[in-house]
Amino acid sequence: MQTILLIALFTLLSGIGDAQGFLHAGRVWQGTTFQWLEALKSAVGFQFGVAMYWLALRHLTAHGIVAVEIQTLFWFGATIIGIALLSGQYLRWPMADQAAAIAVLSGIAWLMYRTTGHAQR
Repeated sequence: MQTILLIALFTLLSGIGDAQGFLHAGRVWQGTTFQWLEALKSAVGFQFGVAMYWLALRHLTAHGIVAVEIQTLFWFGATIIGIALLSGQYLRWPMADQAAAIAVLSGIAWLMYRTTGHAQR
């Protein structure tokens, strides 16, 4: 149970860090001017995210989850959800668009799972 909690914690932290990295990266160019502070915030977010991802991977592999597709699925889900929530835009979307986003994320999760060979046994 402790391993599962650590996987969840590090994956969540990884997603939050990478979400911050992506959000600040989107602000790096303001017109034709490069925003160094936004670039620095983006780099810090990504660096934190990857460090947390490495820690999550340690516990995922110890728990027997070694397929890169499945490992990435956890990170991808946390990052996409983090971006949607931290940007503040997701809750402003119409309900149909929110449902479509959930369906697309679920579809990607399904395809990633299916391509690992686990479902084909």
